[in-house]
Amino acid sequence: MESRSPTGDDQGPDGRIGVAIVGLGIGRLHLISIAELKDRYRIVAVCDLDEERAVEVAGWLRDVRAVTGLDEVLAMDDVDVVVLCTPPHLHASQIALCARAGKDVVCEKPLVGSVREVDDLIALERETGRTIVPVFQYRFGQGLQRLRALVDAGRIGRPYVATVDVAWKRGQDYYDEAAWRGRWATELGGTLTVHAQHHIDMVVHVLGAPVSVWATTSTLVNEGIETEDCAAVVLRYTDGSLVTLSATTGSAAEISRLRFCFEHLTAESSTSAYSPGNEPWTWTAADPDAQADLDAFLAAQPERTEDFVGLFERLAESRATGAPPPVTLSEARTVLEVLTAVYVSSRTGREVALPLAADDPALDGWQP
Repeated sequence: MESRSPTGDDQGPDGRIGVAIVGLGIGRLHLISIAELKDRYRIVAVCDLDEERAVEVAGWLRDVRAVTGLDEVLAMDDVDVVVLCTPPHLHASQIALCARAGKDVVCEKPLVGSVREVDDLIALERETGRTIVPVFQYRFGQGLQRLRALVDAGRIGRPYVATVDVAWKRGQDYYDEAAWRGRWATELGGTLTVHAQHHIDMVVHVLGAPVSVWATTSTLVNEGIETEDCAAVVLRYTDGSLVTLSATTGSAAEISRLRFCFEHLTAESSTSAYSPGNEPWTWTAADPDAQADLDAFLAAQPERTEDFVGLFERLAESRATGAPPPVTLSEARTVLEVLTAVYVSSRTGREVALPLAADDPALDGWQP
């Protein structure tokens, strides 16, 4: 991949990064977050097939263009980064259009529908010299970042088990809002792909890739959809440590929760459904005499922005220095390979070893 100028030569005349946001569902949250970083970014345009929505959202800020076509965005010389928040089945083709038009891309999850498509994107980065950034904003929560710092510092000892709960609520009205939801061909998966993928990323961000997966899935909550809305997953690691993950869209009380048990400490998130990586977390040293030292280490960690703001702030920093982006395609590939194995296991009833063999047909897509 071509290196980016650390001086920001591909940015606007005022030194800020010009951004266009395409797809104004979740894209509205991206806009609000980027707007907080006004010293680093300038929102040039918003794009949605619904012209009325595009005009409304553009009106939230000054001097933002409202358009209805991606081709209009790609023709704008002052757009450096395109943020794609479109239906998942469009991502692969739209990312390619953006990169070949000389734009960097930030793309919502699911990034694409197969591991091989991620490999194609890696090749596209090399071909075009552009950067493609998957959206895994949950990992930038301060609590999860503190846990990662403990791991990097070698302070956790052996991993034992981790438990992850993703208990959200999605009724039929949610699927009726957008015809592409709940369909394999257009949403690319169910609650594992669309919701719990964030939590899989958080686990992999802390523990790395597992060596095998066992899973089972069901569709129990919404009869009108094709994809799974309940799942139970077990990840196994080389050292014998285990992760269990449960996911459902049928929980009356919405929560997310992560609990990591290590030799030297236990770390537990809050139950905030959509920001479990954020503080407060509970940190308990296995040796009570070590608690004060643990607390001091955690308190010494730098405070950083979180969620979407954290993602975009780190992206601006990487563009300024030429460093790798805050989330790489290689990292997304690992998550999607785990996700692929989860679906293979759920359909075959067997434990699936990772990494998948190079000739495994599942690498072409986990959809049935």
